[in-house]
Amino acid sequence: MFAEERQHLISALVAERGRVSVTDLADRFSITTETIRRDLAALEVSGNLRRVHGGAVPSDRLSTREESILERAIQRQVEKHRIAEAALALIPQLTTGSILLDAGSTTEILADLLAQQTSSAKGTDELVVITHAIPIAGKLSSTQGIALQILGGRVRGLTQAAVGQSTVEAAYKLRPDIAFVGANGIHATFGLSTPDPEEAAVKAAFVTSARRVVALADSSKLDAETLVQFANLKDVDTLITDGEPSPELAAALADAGVDVVIA
Repeated sequence: MFAEERQHLISALVAERGRVSVTDLADRFSITTETIRRDLAALEVSGNLRRVHGGAVPSDRLSTREESILERAIQRQVEKHRIAEAALALIPQLTTGSILLDAGSTTEILADLLAQQTSSAKGTDELVVITHAIPIAGKLSSTQGIALQILGGRVRGLTQAAVGQSTVEAAYKLRPDIAFVGANGIHATFGLSTPDPEEAAVKAAFVTSARRVVALADSSKLDAETLVQFANLKDVDTLITDGEPSPELAAALADAGVDVVIA
């Protein structure tokens, strides 16, 4: 096989899988790891992928790349809806309690589902919902059966969420029953990450404060690393996603005691 043909196949594999390893590629093409590394170097120069430790990822997976909440809202809607429905099933019904909703497109769908469920429920009990996300607050502000608490701070336009020291301090003073958090990357060794340091500080406070942490992440976030780590895998109780994690990530999640739910 010519190098150009092999490199074309490698580029296609990266696009399909989201991540490839040097050793797997060497086994697949029956060549040395040194030859694969030269292929990856050539593909990186041409802009087809980005090299990372032990392999490569798509070129658009830059550590600081972050789409706006409006852009994310129209992506992978079916998968995110399934994840949100699975998350809704974890919230106790007909009892008082408290949950925290992180900013994000999947948690926004969860807020929609929660509003539908609580508005039709009978009884006088109220679920306390805490959030720093302006869109989520808007969805739940007048919903019967929900006592809404908003964490203040400087609103970051890209995510429409409050960030900053006041937001972090307020989060640390709470102890919600469940925190539903999003992540831009979930990796076997790097844990949960997000591109922005201020967003990461808020998420870290959420993870630390909650009695139970549920991560909501569609499969495009699996095996990804972005700039700032905000939690280790062992800090998470449950991961809800729409696809099976890679063998490496699955093993790390099992070692960390994370319950994985495939929606």
